[in-house]
Amino acid sequence: MGKGRADIAIINRSFWPIYPVIGEALLRFAEGAAYQHRVCVIMQDHADIRSQLSEHQRGKGVEFFPGKAWSTSGSSILARVLDAVFFMLWVAFCLLKTRPREVYVSTDPPVLVPFIVMLYARLFGASYTYHLQDIHPEATSVVIPVNRLLFRFLRWMDSAVMRRAGQLLTLTEEMKAEILSRSGTRAPIHLLSNPAVSFDGVQEREEKTPGFSFCGNAGRLQRIPLVVEAIDAYLKDGGQLSFAFAGGGVFSADIEQLAARFPERVTYHGQVSASAAAQLNVDYQWALLPIEDEVTRFAFPSKTSSYVFSGALILAVCGQSTSVAQWVAANRLGCVVAPEVSALTDFFRQVERGEVDQAGFDLQREDLKAAMGFDVFVEHLNRLVLGRVTS
Repeated sequence: MGKGRADIAIINRSFWPIYPVIGEALLRFAEGAAYQHRVCVIMQDHADIRSQLSEHQRGKGVEFFPGKAWSTSGSSILARVLDAVFFMLWVAFCLLKTRPREVYVSTDPPVLVPFIVMLYARLFGASYTYHLQDIHPEATSVVIPVNRLLFRFLRWMDSAVMRRAGQLLTLTEEMKAEILSRSGTRAPIHLLSNPAVSFDGVQEREEKTPGFSFCGNAGRLQRIPLVVEAIDAYLKDGGQLSFAFAGGGVFSADIEQLAARFPERVTYHGQVSASAAAQLNVDYQWALLPIEDEVTRFAFPSKTSSYVFSGALILAVCGQSTSVAQWVAANRLGCVVAPEVSALTDFFRQVERGEVDQAGFDLQREDLKAAMGFDVFVEHLNRLVLGRVTS
C-alpha cells in the first residue's frame, strides 16, 4: 500500500493494552479497516505499544503514532492540562504528516484535540467523526470551577467542532439533547453504547461476597467523599458488609485511609488489570455506581458496561431523574439511592438484613450484553466511520 494520503486516522489518547475495553475495540476497528485502507492510529503510549503489538501479533497493517504520556488519572489538573496540550501538538504533527481523508476523534482528551482536527479538516478538505463520550467543558465544570471567560471560549470551540463534523456519536438521548441545544449542529447524531466484554479467566461465583465493589476512577465526578463517609458511618455502627475498591484517582488516598481504619471490612486494591477488576465485580453481590447528578447531562459512567457483564447488582448513587438512574431502573439492574450519607448507610443496613427484594432484577442481562459487545461496537464504527471512506 502506498504512502500517499492516509484513508483514515483514529485518534484516542487511551488505547490498548492499558485500556483493554475502548482500546481493544478501536484496535479491532483499525485492524479490520487496514485490510483495504491505509489506517493510522494516534494515541498516547503508556506501555511501549510497539513491543506489545509485536509480542501479541496485533495491529497488522496499521500505522501507529504513539506520543509520550506525561500524566495519569490521578495526576493534578495542571499536569493533565499540560499533557493535553502536548498531545494536541502531537496530533497536529501526525495529521500533517499522514493527511488522512477521514478522521475519527473522541473526547479523550476533550476540546483541544477535536478543535485541531476541525482546523485540519477545513484546511485539507478532510471530514471527521466526532465521538462525544463526554461533553466538555461542562462535564469538568460540574465539580471544578472554570473561569467564566475560559469556559465560554472552550464551549465555543467545542460547539464549532460539533457543527462542522460529518457526524457525531454519543452515548445517551440526554447527551444528544445537550449537543443539539448547545451547538445547533445539523450533523447527524448517532447513539453508540460503550463496549464491554467478559474477560477470559474470570471465575463465576455461586456464592457472592455480601457487600459492594467499586472499580474505576476515584475521581471528582464519582462522589467518593460521600461514599467514604457513608461506609465509615455504617461500619462504625457495627455494619458487617464488605467493601472492595480498585482503581486510581484523586480520592484514592481517602479510600486507602478508609481501608486502614477498617482492614477487616474494606480492601483497597489500587490499580489492577481489567480482568482483575472484572473478577472483583463478579465476586461481590453489589457494584457501586456513584455519580454527580449534573454531570449525567454531559457524560455517562464508563464502568456501567463492565458492571453489566459482572452479574452484580448495581447501586446507583444519584438522583432519580438522572439518565443513570433511569438506565438502572429500565434494565432492572439494581437500585437507586439518593446521594445522601444517611440514605446510603440505610441502604447498606437493608442489604445486610436481607430486606432488598431482588425478585425484579435481571441478573442474566443477555440482550444488554449483546448490545454492548465488541462486535456490535466495531460493526457500528465500520458502518458509520469506515462507510464514509468507502462511499
